[in-house]
Amino acid sequence: MNRIIFFAVFVLGMAACKPEPEPIIFEPTVPKLIMKFKFDPTQERLNNLGQPASMPVGNAGQSPSFKKMAAHYIELTPEATTLLGDGLVLFKADETEDGGALAIDFSKSNPVAEGEAFFSVPISTLQTGIFEYLRVSLSYQEYDIAYRAQGFDLSGRLASFLGYNQYITTYNLDGANVVVHANKWQGYWGFRTLGQTIQGQVPPGGITVPNPLFDSSPIPAGSCVVTAQFDYPLYITGNETEDIVVTVSLSINNSFEWTEVVADGKYEPSIGENVVDMGVRGMKLIVE
Repeated sequence: MNRIIFFAVFVLGMAACKPEPEPIIFEPTVPKLIMKFKFDPTQERLNNLGQPASMPVGNAGQSPSFKKMAAHYIELTPEATTLLGDGLVLFKADETEDGGALAIDFSKSNPVAEGEAFFSVPISTLQTGIFEYLRVSLSYQEYDIAYRAQGFDLSGRLASFLGYNQYITTYNLDGANVVVHANKWQGYWGFRTLGQTIQGQVPPGGITVPNPLFDSSPIPAGSCVVTAQFDYPLYITGNETEDIVVTVSLSINNSFEWTEVVADGKYEPSIGENVVDMGVRGMKLIVE
């Protein structure tokens, strides 16, 4: 009998010493403004004025297979007459003078793939207002292109630097480390194929930057500030309970363009077919 009483007391004592389970704490959801890229080869092809653009006679183009894109400036703009910088500036990338003149610090950039967020911020930290336009300055793009050499159809990886001026220490191109340690102006590129890396520069003015506000709100020459209008004005009230997701759809419709020596629609650099443009060809905004 004593054994039974002792066992019962022991079990009750163990139960009393059992630690209480940790409470589950649910963190409140913080609504954010989130921006993602989309690369669309079927989207309308525009010129610098934001107007439809056909392929010039004597040129040809292709829609690249995109891998990554980076931005170095983002601004929400209330109206068409708002000058660049006078809107709600959401982001501006780090800059440096390590290469001499002021330039974007490429080492601090964050290229992302399609569907990945390239910008995110709690909405509660933003200025409230009504915004009709979005400006995004693109700084870097990476994609695969097709080309022809000595009768063979081949492909390679292109790194294209779109920012006004960038200080580049090194960058990785399809597994290879490209060493620069210098400032590079808009239009600098590196191309890797068959285990070799080639570097070059698009001529001045060779980067199309669609801006439908060209007359009322111009952008500086040499920048890559692409502008687009929301289908409906974007309202930021500060009382949002859910995320606002903006898909920045970029037209890559024949965005890689060259002059043709042989009119066959195939890029063949070995016979003197030179790149004349590698800018994006328009921007549309999809709000969720």
